[in-house]
Amino acid sequence: MSSLRPLRIGYVPGVTPGKWVKRWNERNRADPLHLLQIEQAEQRASLDQDLVDLCFVRDLAEVDGLHVIRLYEELQVVVASTENPISVMEEIRSSEFADEHRFEPGADLTERQAVEAAASGSGVVVLPMSVARLHARKDVAAVVISDLEPIPVALAFPRDKDSDPVQEFIGVVRGRTLRSSR
Repeated sequence: MSSLRPLRIGYVPGVTPGKWVKRWNERNRADPLHLLQIEQAEQRASLDQDLVDLCFVRDLAEVDGLHVIRLYEELQVVVASTENPISVMEEIRSSEFADEHRFEPGADLTERQAVEAAASGSGVVVLPMSVARLHARKDVAAVVISDLEPIPVALAFPRDKDSDPVQEFIGVVRGRTLRSSR
């Protein structure tokens, strides 16, 4: 294949593209990938601003102009201090922690900071399970929220940026072998 620049793959925290990168590297030793972790709030902008060619995205709301390939869904969890009675539950309904102060990761508060705040016992934070695992600590517990919809994880790329390398990476993600056809 040997492109002029490496294929740039973005991914949001909690998504682990390692297995796909390994498969790509086994097939394309001369064409390594360039990986870039993208904050979830910046996932669409990273594609629109041509920072990445493809991006593993989570719960992408705006999909106009993109090809989006759904990969899997993630459970949502509530992260609470181990001192909070929530921490010993196996599952919980959102109404059962409605009175708890809720930290909302965003522009002013990172997911890591929200987990740190929850560890202090001053509130809880709702996160995708993989993000809660990424920021796991001994002083917090993550409990599955049974009544919230799972969050979709997908691979997205701009419709006008389709190319042979992009299609080859999609083939890797979809599990196509070298002998498979599109």
